[in-house]
Amino acid sequence: MGEGWWLVALGGAMGGMARLAVSDLFARRMGSGFPWGTLTVNLSGALLAGVLLGWLGSGATTAWLGLVVGGLGGYTTVSSLSLQTLALWQSGRHEAALVNLLGTVIVGMALAALGWWLMGGGT
Repeated sequence: MGEGWWLVALGGAMGGMARLAVSDLFARRMGSGFPWGTLTVNLSGALLAGVLLGWLGSGATTAWLGLVVGGLGGYTTVSSLSLQTLALWQSGRHEAALVNLLGTVIVGMALAALGWWLMGGGT
């Protein structure tokens, strides 16, 4: 594994700390009625992933490992998305649960494509 292992670990730690900071900020500013922090983290992470794909290309380069696999892997979160969506559904807030889930997936995919395109992807 070499230096790639350390880059993933360091990026993951930094990404996780950034996720906590963003989630806490949104919880303080907007309350806990909807998982705004997780939505913001996942959507901004999708945009950054697209930007990095367009900038770096995909593959096991040291930059890709540290920034995407580690950093964005630690920053974005499927487990929080899943648990928060389930909690919304179980509390009878079905519409909010669907907005959270579909918004993250559909808008996230669009933002990843936008980031890739902005970096000259496909040219």
